[in-house]
Amino acid sequence: MDPDAPSLFEPDESSRPLADRMRPTSLDDVVGQDHLLAADAPIGRMVAERRLVSMILWGPPGCGKTTIARLLADATDMVFEPLSATFSGVGDLRKVFAAAGRRREAGQGTLLFVDEVHRFNRAQQDSFLPYVEDGTITLVGATTENPSFELNGALLSRCQVYVLRRLDEAALSTLVGRAEQVVGARLEISEDARASLIAMADGDGRYLLNMLEQLFALHRPIDTAALAEVVQKRAPQYDKGQEGHYNLISALHKSMRGSDPDAALYWLARMLDGGEDPLYIARRVVRFATEDVGMADPQAVQQALAAWDVYERLGSPEGELAIAQAVVYVATAPKSVAVYRGFGQAQKLARQTGSLTPPAHILNAPTRLMKDLGYGGGYQYDPDTETGFSGADYFPEGMDRPKLYRPTRNGYEQVIGDKIAQWESMRARRNRDS
Repeated sequence: MDPDAPSLFEPDESSRPLADRMRPTSLDDVVGQDHLLAADAPIGRMVAERRLVSMILWGPPGCGKTTIARLLADATDMVFEPLSATFSGVGDLRKVFAAAGRRREAGQGTLLFVDEVHRFNRAQQDSFLPYVEDGTITLVGATTENPSFELNGALLSRCQVYVLRRLDEAALSTLVGRAEQVVGARLEISEDARASLIAMADGDGRYLLNMLEQLFALHRPIDTAALAEVVQKRAPQYDKGQEGHYNLISALHKSMRGSDPDAALYWLARMLDGGEDPLYIARRVVRFATEDVGMADPQAVQQALAAWDVYERLGSPEGELAIAQAVVYVATAPKSVAVYRGFGQAQKLARQTGSLTPPAHILNAPTRLMKDLGYGGGYQYDPDTETGFSGADYFPEGMDRPKLYRPTRNGYEQVIGDKIAQWESMRARRNRDS
């Protein structure tokens, strides 16, 4: 037997997944993260000095977090210890810490990479602290969730947080070109299908490479119809219970507040496409109508409530159009937070003033004793007055009249403001004459 003949048991390079074959071998090969890895960028400078600090890599799926961690260990001659917070416990951590301690005594550093680090509970996160503190390990944690919410403060204070970006169109196009080089064939794909492929990847390089592997296996030209047959549309990167949920509802709310119906419809569509409960959105639109539109357009809350009601009657997808209509209505309505602010000041004043009694003239007097005490005495029934306004004071006796509701000049509040100004003038005249 020829000793130089390849073994039947040696793995065929072409049998490895394309994403694995294309894994970068140096930090220079990583795409889309130059803001961190370039020579003059934070991580790039640390690598040049061969002095890594513990860090949290925060970014969406498929942007290179695991690859970067592995390459950092290679670039600094550290032992790479990978763990997944999904499958590892305290026992696994103790073994890693013990091995890292022995390496440290021998002058060898350990880079502990923890994937999905946010899945460790608080006690498990605390177990890292002394080993990060004394340099036994250099921790590189990867997470798709906002570290501010998912990691405890003590761990965050010992780590730098670096935000990785979703891969943009240029970075994804670069990956397509590299894949063609690795496979040794050009992908026969139309420009429209290529653009659709990039859009479907949604910034996820790993997902793109997995799709490319399927397309290369077809060995035929790919147009948009063929692409749709082969590749399933991926679910949007939206976790309706985590930060993505709060980011998108904030974007919707601020777009409506900024009177931008186009952006508001876009964020509405993004939330619905991500699986958000339409009733949650309907409730938020009602809240917006009362908080941000208020009396500038009193019909806004009616429109929002009607959309809620229509959705409950029709369900999806027909009822979603009613929510979209309400979103456009409140986005284009005049805005005022005068009621919102006035009520907040009223609540503060109520807590400060305690249990002051209403003025006697507006108290009912169902008994003779109460009449003798002056309850209801001198009360004027406003509709019976010539102007429909008596000018009486309804605050507690001895209390200065605060100005709580300050209508704007937006929409219907301009009319309300004029009415209030007229009533204030009539009240002042009544007080001078009395």
